[in-house]
Amino acid sequence: MAEQRKTRQRRANGEESRRRILDAAVEVATERGYDGTSISLVSKKSGLPASSIYWHFKDKDELIAAVIERSFGTWMAGWRVPEGTEPLERIRAVAVQVAKTLLDSPDFLRLGLMLTLERRPVEPSARTMFLQVREQARLRLAEAGRELAPDLPDDALSLLVVYAMAAADGLFIAKEIGGDSVDLVALFEIHAHSLYDAAQRLSAAAGK
Repeated sequence: MAEQRKTRQRRANGEESRRRILDAAVEVATERGYDGTSISLVSKKSGLPASSIYWHFKDKDELIAAVIERSFGTWMAGWRVPEGTEPLERIRAVAVQVAKTLLDSPDFLRLGLMLTLERRPVEPSARTMFLQVREQARLRLAEAGRELAPDLPDDALSLLVVYAMAAADGLFIAKEIGGDSVDLVALFEIHAHSLYDAAQRLSAAAGK
């Protein structure tokens, strides 16, 4: 029993250390970007020795990839398609949920956009991680779109999902630039109406 308690304590301590490292990496990367982030800065911010960071993560790239993965997981868990309401209201509800979860867990999108917009001779694995989670987001949105617009042809749905994600990127960037002066939730509500109108037009065009 004593050995089991020690094992559980070590596991808990390891999980807490990992959380502190990831939290510190978010702060450093937000301030300095991918290139400006270093293990030494994360060590200073977290209050943990570099050896502890290297115990959890092979290098900075793996650490940033873990930040993206954790943030994306939190974002994905924070929204769902509601039941029992009209299509427009359901789309609006999803858009509001997505906006709120982005406000709570913006790191995967913030860091991911930095990495995708900055081309490097050797692409970091953190960029690969972002592209993977972005594909998961696309599939999740396509699934939601199919539920909300069951009669929409596949090619039209794919186009709508690409538009939805591109517009969401732009709204997020507007929030990053404007800070507290930008109401992201209100922007996503407008976005919901645009998506609904676009779905209606695409559906009507497919029926001709």
